[in-house]
Amino acid sequence: MNLQFPYLTSEMTQEIFKSNETLSLESGESLPGFQLSYTTIGQLNEAKDNVVWVLHALTGDANPHEWWSGLIGEDKFFDPNRHFIVCANMLGSCYGSTQPLDENPRTGEPYYYDFPTLTTRDLANTLELLRQNLGISQINTVIGGSLGGQVALEWAFTLGDKLKNAIIVASNAKASPWIIAFNEAQRMAIEADQTWGEKHPNAGKRGLETARAIGMISYRHPKTFILRQGETEEKTDNFKISSYLRYQGLKLANRFNAFSYYKLSKAMDSHDVGRSRGGTEVALQHIKARVLAIGVDSDVLFTADESQFIAHHVPKGTYREINSIYGHDAFLIEYEQLNYILKGFYLESNFAS
Repeated sequence: MNLQFPYLTSEMTQEIFKSNETLSLESGESLPGFQLSYTTIGQLNEAKDNVVWVLHALTGDANPHEWWSGLIGEDKFFDPNRHFIVCANMLGSCYGSTQPLDENPRTGEPYYYDFPTLTTRDLANTLELLRQNLGISQINTVIGGSLGGQVALEWAFTLGDKLKNAIIVASNAKASPWIIAFNEAQRMAIEADQTWGEKHPNAGKRGLETARAIGMISYRHPKTFILRQGETEEKTDNFKISSYLRYQGLKLANRFNAFSYYKLSKAMDSHDVGRSRGGTEVALQHIKARVLAIGVDSDVLFTADESQFIAHHVPKGTYREINSIYGHDAFLIEYEQLNYILKGFYLESNFAS
């Protein structure tokens, strides 16, 4: 599909990009073709310089106007009346892109546990193939948080002069042992589910509930739980936080699957922009885009100093910080601060005016 200016509208469209070419992966494995579900909203202007590419987090989808509603939409910072906004569901995710529950063309059966290992570099490479297919020669901005920020940074390295701005929110240049530890504990919870190992779409579902509960602990700051789940009466059981974590686990398990969660958390662990490029600092120095790295002061998962590291080692880096009690999840909550930070970053180019 090649995008041509006269045919675009400001309404959101949902499309499928299909590649029949074998996709070679960093692991040495391959996929015999793949597809990505993606959305576009807004119009490509005549200068074709208003593309904003949004990358979602671990369990996100291609509808950023829903999960980043404070930033994306009419009269929001990224407004489809001014910007052409693209968002693709990442490879391995279960919202329309090729994932472990899909049929393996080589066997005629679902992949299940045979779905190949993915890295953030693999995910960035599939987005690059989609960009080329859409005929987009220049991207004004890529923006992503958490896993989306990792993939955005990887893609920024390969895009070179084709990218003007990269906004990396609550993310890092290399997965830390701390993040890998949390993800490994979550995968262990999935593996402990007695159904894990069965070839069934719901295999590992109860384990996924536990995994999500573990994840929620890392997504928030202790002060958040005190404020929102603290007790006002004396008790010895049935605590608010207990029911909250169980609810969050069940909520995710009803909309996601353990296979995609397992593979995408592995991809997050793999993240290292410096791998085979001379190391992290050297790789960051080769990124040509302006980079805005946004940290969260209370983030205990992707710590603020990891965002600072990115800003300090890219040639055109800026660091800004969100002050919040919400921990890692602040990048999805603190819209007023995000808008303020973005306005300052784009002030010189007048991109958001």
